[in-house]
Amino acid sequence: MDDNDPTAQLRGAVYRGDAAAIVALLQRTELAEWLQLGGDGLVVALTRHAEGAATAAGQWAGRLRDRGWDGDLELAEQLDARLGTGPTPMLRPLPVDLEELAALLEVDPLSGGGRVDLRTGEVWPLPAIEYAVEIGEEDEDASEAPWWLPVHCEGSRDGYRDMQAFIATVADDERADRLATAIRGRGAFRRFKDVLGGWSGELERWFAFAEERRRGRTRAWLAGEGYYVAPPAGRARTDPSGSAARSAQPPGRCRHTDPHSGRRTGRRTG
Repeated sequence: MDDNDPTAQLRGAVYRGDAAAIVALLQRTELAEWLQLGGDGLVVALTRHAEGAATAAGQWAGRLRDRGWDGDLELAEQLDARLGTGPTPMLRPLPVDLEELAALLEVDPLSGGGRVDLRTGEVWPLPAIEYAVEIGEEDEDASEAPWWLPVHCEGSRDGYRDMQAFIATVADDERADRLATAIRGRGAFRRFKDVLGGWSGELERWFAFAEERRRGRTRAWLAGEGYYVAPPAGRARTDPSGSAARSAQPPGRCRHTDPHSGRRTGRRTG
């Protein structure tokens, strides 16, 4: 994690539950478009009764409604409920990592799938489940247990729509035309990023744009299943050594993809 990257700082502060840092970071203009991640941070800050959190959350909820992407209304309503200015959503809390769940939802349906542990919020991709069964840590029929939420991959169609939506934000017509050409046919995602990489700052803007949209879509999917994202209270631990220290770090985006990473074992011993 780049200590000088405000987005990484915000993600770390949200994961640690550092309410004061969250409120301070959201004053930075570089984070103005991170409404989903910032909103999750403000839920944490409101839970901790941090100074300035209520004012920021009220403004954030309005901005989410104005933008109106998938998941924005759900997050605005969650902020309103925390502020006491709106009803409590009729959803159950789940401390799930939206980035891990988003990655699971939007991979190739032929190679993905998995489930979420409703007791812990932990995301289990299919290879990790199969490995746990292989080494005897899970029963083959455990997927029928009531504490599992099945996740079926929805493929890359939404990701393709993200590219189309991003092109609509490009003011330069020539650049927009080049990007529209790049996303035709197989290999669209790679060509799209290759073209963006030739223009200063545009690839970074695309990554932020796409992550926000994925995060919101995943939140909306979760609401459709009857859950909202609970604050990650208690994830960070004070033990400075071993697995406890590792568990206090923000999750890596691809951590869930390795069935041999020892996440299952680490959770039991950490």
